Amino acid sequence: MRPLKAFINQASLRHNLSIVKQLTPKSKIMSVVKANGYGHGLINVAQGLNESDGFAVLSLNEAIDLREHGFEQDILLLEGAFEAYEISIAAKMRINLVVHSLHQLQMIENSKLNHPIDIHFKINTGMNRLGFNPKDTKDILKSLQNKSYIKSITLMTHFATADEPRGVDWQFNIFNDIANHFNFSRSVANSASILNFKSTHLDWVRPGIMLYGASPIVGKKSSSFNLKPAMQLKSKIIAVQNLSKGDSIGYGDSFKAKNDMRIAVVACGYADGYPRHAPSGTPIYIEGKKTSTVGRVSMDMLYIDITNIPSATISSDVELWGEHIPVDEVAEKSGTVGYELLCAISASIRVPMETLYGQK
Repeated sequence: MRPLKAFINQASLRHNLSIVKQLTPKSKIMSVVKANGYGHGLINVAQGLNESDGFAVLSLNEAIDLREHGFEQDILLLEGAFEAYEISIAAKMRINLVVHSLHQLQMIENSKLNHPIDIHFKINTGMNRLGFNPKDTKDILKSLQNKSYIKSITLMTHFATADEPRGVDWQFNIFNDIANHFNFSRSVANSASILNFKSTHLDWVRPGIMLYGASPIVGKKSSSFNLKPAMQLKSKIIAVQNLSKGDSIGYGDSFKAKNDMRIAVVACGYADGYPRHAPSGTPIYIEGKKTSTVGRVSMDMLYIDITNIPSATISSDVELWGEHIPVDEVAEKSGTVGYELLCAISASIRVPMETLYGQK
């Protein structure tokens, strides 16, 4: 069997959730588990985060999967209903809907629901992605207050720069100008806001990437927030090549040895979710030491320098990211973010996962 495997540590998920709880003791926690649990496996992640007050997903199928596996917490569809038929199913299964457009409100009204539904009303405070225009919001909310098909309303928005110097006030002020006219629950804080802005810890918080042990803030290590990686991506050396000075390896002659070198071939490539654009020098961990990649990442393989690691040989374990190599370091070297790399693992379908349950 090919040696590449992703190990998902539920103890780390529980630990990271406990960090959120410490930071937001007065808020309910809506753990974001979309994109197949950020690449970690939806049900694996939900089990590890079972002490959450709710789960946020993207599709109705994900929500149904959680219900069918016995999860009774609030479940929120982050982009709401895409088709009218989804609304009655959501209401019957106690699945909450984000509502971000008049079109969605009209679909709900036309559904003639037997079960009233909980909605999270999204306000566009400046990200200009989803949400109602603030100018129209108060009138729309007033019109919804006594609708029999709406059980409850939570006001929400999404911060665009919680991880950047601009901060959140420019959006948060717009949100509060509207929210203060109503007695609805409020939900605004994402991972970066949870870590950076205590004032945004309202009725609900929505942690995402921090639950998986990666940093939501560029330039700050996850370990500085006491977060633990939930995924360890591991493989093995499948061949060793001895290069002489001037020899190249991989496609395109992109790497030439400046001296004699020992190069290990590792069973992992871009078809598995490892970034194809990772340059030479991307960190790798083997035999208790850090080393780095050389040459271009191939579809099924990559190459690492083991010149100064004499104990490294065929079948030696290799950590691509996880306990010793933060995924954010690989992402930064590759010009991307940890979110993308984690999600790419399950999207590739080629990487088997093993759940580590650990201590509660």
